[in-house]
Order: sequence, then C-alpha cells, then structure tokens
Amino acid sequence: MRVTVNHLVFDVDVAGPEEGETVLLLHGFPHSRESWTDIAPLLNRAGLRTVAPDQRGYSPGARPEAVEAYALPELAADALGILDALGVGAAHVAGHDWGAIVGWYLAARFPERVRSLTAAGFPHLDAYRHALRVDAEQRLHSGYIATLSAEDAADSFLADGAAGLEGWYRQSGEGVLSEEQIERYMRTHTRPGTLQAALKWYRAGTLQNDNGPLGPVTVPTTHIWSENDPAVGLFAAESAADHVTGEYRFVRLRGVSHWQPQQVPEKVAAEILDRVRRA
Repeated sequence: MRVTVNHLVFDVDVAGPEEGETVLLLHGFPHSRESWTDIAPLLNRAGLRTVAPDQRGYSPGARPEAVEAYALPELAADALGILDALGVGAAHVAGHDWGAIVGWYLAARFPERVRSLTAAGFPHLDAYRHALRVDAEQRLHSGYIATLSAEDAADSFLADGAAGLEGWYRQSGEGVLSEEQIERYMRTHTRPGTLQAALKWYRAGTLQNDNGPLGPVTVPTTHIWSENDPAVGLFAAESAADHVTGEYRFVRLRGVSHWQPQQVPEKVAAEILDRVRRA
C-alpha cells in the first residue's frame, strides 16, 4: 500500500491481524522493506501486525532532492507519520543498520510512541560516536563511511553494469546472502534515482557529526550485534548498554555478518517476539 506523509508517498507493506500489536520494521542500507520478507511472516503468525516501509529515498514518491532533507529528525518524522496515518499511537520498533539508528532516535526522543525497541547491527548513536573518538578499531570499521558519503559514490557503484554494487552485497563472504536476495536488492537499487537518494542518508552527516547527544533510552530494548560485523566493533556494541535505562538485553551472535535479517531471520524474529512479549 501507499501512505502519504507531508506530501511524500511511501510504499509500505502492512500484514498480520489488524487487532495485533504493531511492529514497525525499519530497513537499512543498501536494502529495502524486503529486508523483512523472511521475518514479517513469522511475526504475523505469532499474532503481530507488521508495518514495513521503504524509507525516505527508497520510495520513489518520497525522494526529496536536498541532502539536508535526509537528516535523522526527518527520517524519524517519516516513521511517526506513517504510524499516524495508520492510526497507530505506539508501536514496537525493530530496525536494522540505518533502520536501527532511526529506531534508537525514536526510542530516545519519542518514548511515548515506542513500546519496545529491537535494534540489529547498529548501537545507540551516542555509543557509536564515542567509539569513533576513542576506539581505533571502530575508526577502522567505519572507514566505509567516506566511500558512501562521496558525491560520486552512486556513479561508482553503478558503473560497469553495477559491478561495484554487486560486490558490496558479496563482500561479507560466500553464503551470507543468497543469490535470490542479491538479485532482490540489485533490482531495487539499480532503478533510476534509488541509490543516489539512499546514499544521501550518509551525505547528511548523521554518523560523522556529533551534534549533541541523543540521550538515554528508557523503553525496553534489545540490541543484536554480530561478531563478524565489519561496520561495528565490540567496544561500540557493548557501550550501547550505557545509554539505556530501561530493561536491556544484549545479543551477541557468533559466525554471523552485519546482515542479520537476511542471514538469520529466524533468530531476529525470535528476539523481536521475545522483546514484544516482555515489554
């Protein structure tokens, strides 16, 4: 379905029983709402209603031109606007990668709208920024940000039949993403304008600029981190606990990449369900 928020039109998958508790599923880069293809049905069968949007830049009808339009407050406002349009006052939130960042922001700044948070891959933004300052390992892990923030990044990824983009999907190692998953995301991000807009999330500077603390998260929270995650180191992941005052669970996955929803969907779904039931 399509949901209009402040003149932007979002493509949104809504599934599950209407009377079920709502779980807002927020994808990361370079994915789409299809990140949740293997997870949403598991949540639906457990009685939950899932709402999975293509976020700003990924939905063709929600693609502002200005880089500053992709700042974190704008992304969070989209999520709240989608909930408002669907008549949802408060939802459980699950996010991966950038979706986790939006989830942390919502939980910190709008706790009345977030019943629980399950954040996969990316820690609390204050923990991440602190790690960038003091942890050499995290600075090494974060080297990719400069590549993705470059103005010509989309052109580089899409050159030679999008060889660079395909390489990005395959770089985590053989068997992490299936051929069907790679084809799924390649199809989405090679559509005109999609990758250019998606990369504006990086160009907006949210990760690099320490423009004031996000603040503590008071809602029940689960953070899922993988030991083989090339983007987030252990110091940043463990430091997230320092920024959560509500009930907190840290899940450390062995032998799993940064792409948890694609590689271990049953595990991610189980953690979301556990968090929802204990909220």
